[in-house]
Amino acid sequence: MATDASPKFQQRDLLPVPQPPDYHPVVAVSPAHDGLHFWQFMVAGSIAGTVEHMAMFPVDTIKTQMQALGTCPLRSASIRTALGGILKSEGVAGLYRGIGAMGLGAGPAHAVYFSVYESCKKKFSGGNPNNSAAHAISGVCATVASDAVFTPMDTVKQRLQLSESPYKGVLDCVKRVLKEEGFKAFYASYKTTVLMNAPYTAVHFATYEAAKLGLSGVSPDSASDESIVVHATAGAAAGALAALVTTPLDVVKTQLQCQGICGCDRFKSGSIGDVFRIIVKKDGYRGLMRGWMPRMLFHAPAAAICWSTYEAAKAFFQEHNTVNNSVTA
Repeated sequence: MATDASPKFQQRDLLPVPQPPDYHPVVAVSPAHDGLHFWQFMVAGSIAGTVEHMAMFPVDTIKTQMQALGTCPLRSASIRTALGGILKSEGVAGLYRGIGAMGLGAGPAHAVYFSVYESCKKKFSGGNPNNSAAHAISGVCATVASDAVFTPMDTVKQRLQLSESPYKGVLDCVKRVLKEEGFKAFYASYKTTVLMNAPYTAVHFATYEAAKLGLSGVSPDSASDESIVVHATAGAAAGALAALVTTPLDVVKTQLQCQGICGCDRFKSGSIGDVFRIIVKKDGYRGLMRGWMPRMLFHAPAAAICWSTYEAAKAFFQEHNTVNNSVTA
């Protein structure tokens, strides 16, 4: 008698169930480009923006005070004069007035900024790293979104940075502005901010991506890992150039955000054209370039810090994802 049981008499519940060779119990979520998920771009951007603005905050304070001169015609306001005035009247602490507002706004705004940029870059560039137009357009999309988040806290920051600011702190400023001027005061400069940051980010991102490729080409050995020196140098060049060409709009933005405070002019209309004409009428065209030097001194190292931190955070997440993928494989 045959000892082998016929397949139909075998107990199926005792047999191992074969699985496809690529079966995994963990459901994988498709990452975005660069091997990162959307939330990882947000975290990397948030860290980069916070580090950047906190590190360069004293320079930003000097720039704000130089741009927000009062109703008198343009006075001599060199960096040394502005710095000396702040230190004499308020000490070192005066350089950091408003840093709390910056801390509250920079993280969320840059999370939006970089995540939107990366998403748009993936969509518009088609994977072509030489597509400068796609990088510029992506930067514009990023700034429209992030400025909606950052502008209210930027307004608070600017008012706290002014010499002899009447506000005790972030909360006091928010309460008084809401009571005395209404919610719209927080967005008085939004249109100007977007009009300034749109060309700023277009120039910035296009210059950064081009400089990064150029520097990597000079040193092919580091092209694969894109060393921190490449990111820092490309970021500094991009930040300095973009800051210089958008200084006039930054002056208008500061005037709108600080109007009526500490002797600053108050404008009947929030029109950008009207503010331009008033500045030129009182101070000449040089009035539109107030604070250009500290603005460049701020944005060049700030961009170097920001891009280096951002790319380092991305590299960390890429390694993290690689390790996780190898474990679940």
